[in-house]
Amino acid sequence: MKIKLIETVRISTLAEYFDLPALLIEQSNQPLMDPIPAATVISIPGYEWAASGLSLPSACKPEDAMEGFNKAVKVSDRIVPRQKKYSSACFYRDIEKMVLKYPFIQTHIIGNSIRNQPIIEITIGTGKRNVHMNASFHANEWITSAVLMDWLEQFANDLVHGKTRFSHSSLQLYSHNSLSIVPMVNPDGVDLVLEGLPDDSDLRKLVLQINQQSHDFSQWKANIRGVDLNNQFPAYWEIEKERKLPKTPSSRDYPGDRPLSEPEAITMARLSEEKRFDRLLCFHTQGEEIYWGYLNREPEEAALIVKEFSILSGYTEVRNIDSHAGYRDWFIHEWGRSGYTIELGLGVNPLPLDQYESIREKGEGIFWAALYM
Repeated sequence: MKIKLIETVRISTLAEYFDLPALLIEQSNQPLMDPIPAATVISIPGYEWAASGLSLPSACKPEDAMEGFNKAVKVSDRIVPRQKKYSSACFYRDIEKMVLKYPFIQTHIIGNSIRNQPIIEITIGTGKRNVHMNASFHANEWITSAVLMDWLEQFANDLVHGKTRFSHSSLQLYSHNSLSIVPMVNPDGVDLVLEGLPDDSDLRKLVLQINQQSHDFSQWKANIRGVDLNNQFPAYWEIEKERKLPKTPSSRDYPGDRPLSEPEAITMARLSEEKRFDRLLCFHTQGEEIYWGYLNREPEEAALIVKEFSILSGYTEVRNIDSHAGYRDWFIHEWGRSGYTIELGLGVNPLPLDQYESIREKGEGIFWAALYM
C-alpha cells in the first residue's frame, strides 16, 4: 500500500500509527530521510486499501487507492498456494505479488537459464550473518520451491504482525541475518516436468532424444539439456565424471563435459563467490535426511546446528556420503563453512502434493533454526 505525505512526518510516527517496526518502513522505502519530507510517497508493508478499517493519519492521503477504498487494513491473506503444481510462471507471479505486499523484500536477477528464464535471488534481512537457501536444483523436486516460498512468506507476514517463532522474535531474526534465497535454480527443468516440451524446436528435439522419445518427463532431474546441475561443481568433479553413469546427456546424473558448463550452475557458483555465505541450506527431496559433512572440512558448529535441525524435524542426520561435485560439497570444500542438504519428504520423486502439508510442517523448524542458531 502506498500513501503520500501531506506534511513532514517522522518514521517513528508512521511506525507507531501502523503498528509496524520502524526498520521495516525504512527498508521498504530506501533511501529514506528522517523526518520524511512532505509530498514523499511511502510504501506501507503488509497493508492494503479497504472500504473500512484504519483511517489514515491527517498527515497522509491515499496514493493508489481505488474509489471508495480510503482506509487501510493489515492483511494476512496467502500469496503462495499450497498443494498446487509450482511452475516457473507460478513462482514469478508469486514473487511479484510478495514484493508488492512486503517491499522490504528485495529481488535480483542473478543469471538466466538455457531458455533465458531469469534465475532470481530474493533477499530479506539487515544482519551481518549471510545465510543462503535454495531449491529445485533438480527438476522433479519442484515441490521444494513451493515450500521454500511458503516459509519466506511466513517470515514476511510474521515481521508485519510482530510474531515469534520458536521463542525468537521475527524482527530479531531479520536484524541478525541477511537471508539470500534462490527458490528455483532450474526453472527450465521444472517446467519440462510440469508442462511438457518447450516451444523451441531445437530444444524439443534434444529433449526427446535424451528421453528416448518418451513424453513422460516425471523422472527428469537435469536441466533442459540433460546436465545434472548438482553434479556440476569443482569439488572432485573428476571423480564423479569418471564413475557416473550415464556418460552422455540424460534426464539425471550426467555431470557434464566439464565443471560449471551450465549457466544455472555458473550463476550459483558466482553468487557464492560474491557473497561468501556463512551458512548454506539446499532443499531437495526425498528421504527425510540431512547431509552435513564433506571430507571433514565442515566446522565444529555444523554438528550443533544439524542436531537442532534433526530435533525440530525428526529427520536423520547423515554426516558423510560417497558423493562429490554437489553445490553443498563445493561450498564446504571451498570455505569450510556449514552446509546442509535437506531431503524433504518420503517416497518416489516427484513427491505427491498430498505430502505438502507434512513436508512444510516438518521442515519449517529447519528454516527458523538456520536463522536463530
